Amino acid sequence: MRRATQGCFLICLVLAILCVGLALAAWIATDGQLLGAAQRAILRIQISGQAKELNAPYSNDNRPVRFHIPLGAGAGAIAAALAEARLIRDSELFVDYARLEGYDRRFEAGVYFLDQTQSIKRIAEILTDSSKSFIPFRSVEGARIEELAERIDRNGLFGFSGADFLEVVGAGADLPAEFAAWASIPPAASLEGFMFPDTYQLPPDMTASGLRDTLLRAFRARVGDDLRAAALSQGLSLHQVVTLASIIEREAVWRDEHAMIASVYRNRLAINMNLEADPTVQYSLHGARGNWWPQITRADYRAVNSPYNTYLYGDLPPGPIASPGLSAIIAAIHPAASSYFFFRAACDNSYYHVFAVSYEEHLAKAC
Repeated sequence: MRRATQGCFLICLVLAILCVGLALAAWIATDGQLLGAAQRAILRIQISGQAKELNAPYSNDNRPVRFHIPLGAGAGAIAAALAEARLIRDSELFVDYARLEGYDRRFEAGVYFLDQTQSIKRIAEILTDSSKSFIPFRSVEGARIEELAERIDRNGLFGFSGADFLEVVGAGADLPAEFAAWASIPPAASLEGFMFPDTYQLPPDMTASGLRDTLLRAFRARVGDDLRAAALSQGLSLHQVVTLASIIEREAVWRDEHAMIASVYRNRLAINMNLEADPTVQYSLHGARGNWWPQITRADYRAVNSPYNTYLYGDLPPGPIASPGLSAIIAAIHPAASSYFFFRAACDNSYYHVFAVSYEEHLAKAC
């Protein structure tokens, strides 16, 4: 009898150990988050009473927030970080919902862009696929590199600052050698003018040098070897073309005037006449008046002493003053055929210009 009792005891002990082992294995396999059917049912009931909280946004502020999930982060750590970033109000509710719906097993390490208009439900869904995250960025026509740096800072999604960007594109930066040679950029010059204007969708891990290279690749792809060859055939380097195109871009409001404005400047260059372009004076001030492109006076034409000031110095300035678009670049290489040497703003507030052959004609067209 005693032996039978001992045998039953041993069998029960073995079964108990097996059960504990299986439960422990399941616990480990689910990262300690195993939910039985009964527990799941209870959790679902509890959460059903919090439907409003699950679907409510933190606020109506839709400004993107950069949010990073490190490798190995669990639902609890993610919820705490979301709460700290003021993206959710209830971290425990987030964890419960993620576990109930299985999101906790699918959260993916990476960078995401969230905002306070998104609910707990929506955020949990988003955090399962970092491949859908991108940074929208616009490089605009007529912007100088400092303005692009300001756009980077205002964007708020980059992992680097505008100052970091200026370090890799500004004067004296270590420029990509192949591109610099292709574009005939002088030693120690900046990449002003070559940050090709377009709208970009950038990966969340984009770096300052990565953004620089993306914009340069776009420039080379859009301008291409044919336009470069056309410039070289006229005795112009691509750097000189972009310098002229940047002035055209700043002078014109409407693209359909690019070719005619280009003709004025090309005509002046042909007879060694100063370009006398107002944007070069504005550029020479380097934001000293609180604006990158301030209003200037006739006195500034002589008072602003800079090699970029085309009222004081002949030929092209040392380099571009802004990023020209493709239309302005084409116009610099293929200007309209004209006899014009002057232009000024039209008097009808249309932002178009009137053109003149002589200075006397130019004065006669003043408003």
